[in-house]
Amino acid sequence: MRVDRVRLLNFKCYGDADLSLERGVTVVHGVNGSGKSTLLEAVFFALYGSKALDDRTLDDVITTGEEESEVELWFTHDGREYRVERRLKLRGDRATTTKCVLETPTETIEGARDVRREVTDLLRMDAEAFVNCAYVRQGEVNKLIHASPSDRQDMIDDLLQLGALEEYRERASDARLGVKTVLDGQREVLEDLQQQVEQKEAQDLHAQLNELESRRAEISDEIDHYETQRTQAQETLETAEDVLERHEETREEIATLEAEIDDLRSKIEATERKREDARDEISESRARREELADERADLLETVALETTDPDEATIEARIDELEARDDELADELQDVTVTIETGTEEIERLREEAADLEKQAAAARDDAADLTERIDADEEAIADREAKLEDLEAEIEDARAAFDDAPVDFGAAESHRTSLEADREEVTTELNDVIADIRTAENAIEEGERLLEEGKCPECGQPVEDSPHVDVLDDRREELTALEAERERLEAERDELDERIDRAEELCEVERRVARLEDNRENVEQLLAEKREAIADRREQRDQLRADADEYEAEADAKRSAADEREDDVADARAALGEINTERGEIKATLQTLERIAEIADERATLEREIDTLRERIADWEEMNDERRETLSAKRERKRDLESEFDDERVETAREDKRNAEQYIEQVDEKLEELESERDEVQGAIGGIEEKLADLERLRERLERVDAQCEHLESLYGEAETLQTTYGELRAELRQRNVETLERLLNETFELVYQNDSYAAIDLDGDYRLTVYQKDGEALEPEQLSGGERALFNLSLRCAIYRLLAEGVEGTAPMPPLILDEPTVFLDSGHVTQLVSLIESMRNDFDVEQIVVVSHDEELVGAADSLVRVEKDATSNRSRLERGEPPEAELLASD
Repeated sequence: MRVDRVRLLNFKCYGDADLSLERGVTVVHGVNGSGKSTLLEAVFFALYGSKALDDRTLDDVITTGEEESEVELWFTHDGREYRVERRLKLRGDRATTTKCVLETPTETIEGARDVRREVTDLLRMDAEAFVNCAYVRQGEVNKLIHASPSDRQDMIDDLLQLGALEEYRERASDARLGVKTVLDGQREVLEDLQQQVEQKEAQDLHAQLNELESRRAEISDEIDHYETQRTQAQETLETAEDVLERHEETREEIATLEAEIDDLRSKIEATERKREDARDEISESRARREELADERADLLETVALETTDPDEATIEARIDELEARDDELADELQDVTVTIETGTEEIERLREEAADLEKQAAAARDDAADLTERIDADEEAIADREAKLEDLEAEIEDARAAFDDAPVDFGAAESHRTSLEADREEVTTELNDVIADIRTAENAIEEGERLLEEGKCPECGQPVEDSPHVDVLDDRREELTALEAERERLEAERDELDERIDRAEELCEVERRVARLEDNRENVEQLLAEKREAIADRREQRDQLRADADEYEAEADAKRSAADEREDDVADARAALGEINTERGEIKATLQTLERIAEIADERATLEREIDTLRERIADWEEMNDERRETLSAKRERKRDLESEFDDERVETAREDKRNAEQYIEQVDEKLEELESERDEVQGAIGGIEEKLADLERLRERLERVDAQCEHLESLYGEAETLQTTYGELRAELRQRNVETLERLLNETFELVYQNDSYAAIDLDGDYRLTVYQKDGEALEPEQLSGGERALFNLSLRCAIYRLLAEGVEGTAPMPPLILDEPTVFLDSGHVTQLVSLIESMRNDFDVEQIVVVSHDEELVGAADSLVRVEKDATSNRSRLERGEPPEAELLASD
């Protein structure tokens, strides 16, 4: 897998950033806190979403003060290109994912969960496995070395993804214990069921059931005999009751006839009274009709009609005429009312608008006054800034004057200082060499003088007699004198260079001060231009506000005049309203009189109809009483016939038969009730026995099921125990395989780093205990190494783990990028050079396609195929990216 490009918008400290990554080694360089590691977090977040945020939430991703954030990632996997895009938005105080899309060569996948699942399947590792495989986090360089043996086992097992096997073994152990608990409980249930089955089988339930069924048959035969005798007694009782019932029905009919005769007499008398009352009502209605005629004549005199005795049509026509006029007046009234209402509303509106305009005019004048004050303040500020600008110009000129007698021109101080420092370094190197030569010469002269004292040649150590080399001491003393003179010359040159460097540093400081002053001058000029532009805008705004105030006041006067004119129109409308209401009142009174005249005619007609109705009812009531008298005579005849039909002897016999039958039935019912109760008891006992037999059968079936469950649980317990052992053995076997492979890979990596050093090999045992062997065979614990060696040793271990994980990826999937985050934290300069060798080995010897190193160390820049510099703006606190060139490319460009 290779990361091709990442684009950020409002992601943490990045406002807008776009970075393309190449094959080989990419160094992301910048000072601490500039936002280098955030680029890596963005890559992991794009792939795995919230799972890559550790303990943080989506709220922490969005840049402070922004509402939305975007991350896009382009990557190549197994030769195929992919793009993933995630967008976040703040909703209230929480951030949510508004878009998550993965574009593959064949399809587009949407949704955070689906995208994370697809990425996990594609790369064959989840977020944790990806980070463990590819990412050496900042601050974790010495973590494996300082860890206790047990913690180191857990850490490496987690990196190699063997921790899951221990988790599975513990789960299998928990499952085994759980099965054991269930099995013990089922065994107790099995023993209890066996005891219950044995107890019920000992009761001989089938023999008890046969005995009870025989007794139930005997009782049923007795019940059948008594029920036959009771049926015969019941028939005798029903015959006697029929005779007595007919006798009772005759007596009831006679009583009914007597009541009906009395009722008919009462109805005849009541109807006669109604006839008398109706005659009285007819007399009263005739009197009321005459009274209404007199009232009508009086009312006709109050209204102006063409005749003194108008008919109904004339009255209706006059009513229609008056109602039509009233409708006309109502329309006029509505128009006048609308005129008054609209006029009143318009007057109020005009006066409110006039008041609002006057308020707007006053506000405009107040704003104009405020702008005048601000203009005055701005003019004072402009004068101050112009004076400040003049002061800055003077300071810049004074500072530049320092270069009047300088050996270089303004702007070349930094390169001049660098050149002097290089010269001083060369002189210092020469001086050190000369000092070393002086020490060598002094040692040789001292040794020669000692040999001469012993009578030996100072050059070859042979006796000095007849030796041609006895003058060698003089030559060396001359050489020492020349070297000491050279040393003095070089020391004087170095001192001179120190003074020139100090002067150059002063000039550099002058250049930096001029740069700061020029920045200040530029800022003041920009602020001055902005102030001048602002003051012109404010003058224009003030003049416009004054013009607006005059316009508002004129418009307010016009609206008040219009309101006064509308008040006159409303007063005229109110006068017309009074006249209309007066005329409508007169019409209403006339209409009421005419309507009353019409009502009187209706009432007289109603009275005529009521008189005719009463006459008809009197006739009907007379006919009704005649029919009732005929019915009364017939009922009196029927009563006499029924009274002659009574037979007292037959009735007495029926009563005797009824008493005997009832007494026998009562006795038989008691016996039957007793027998049925006994039969029910026997039946209940039979049911109890049958229920016990059913319980016995259910217990046997449950006993079989529990016995089968116990056998299944025993088998499951054995399987869980085997599974627990298998996971433990598998973890031990995989750990041993990994240890062997990891030891080989670690030695390969470590040999590349320390190939010319004093270390020979590394031993890694089954518990991940590490031992370093020196070339002389001495064994060292990793803690005995220096701080830089321990850090480099741990980096070698992590690279070896990376290679092991990469080689162990299922199938032929390519290796993920190797990412080192601030790996030089614990390294000195010499070990950084060895780290560079390690990175180059991972790229060249082990074919890691892409390595990303995040560091603030300049020395690592030399290992880069491509360089990315990260800087943070101190004002906006936003990070920005700049594509740089590695040193080799810069040298080639300069050639």
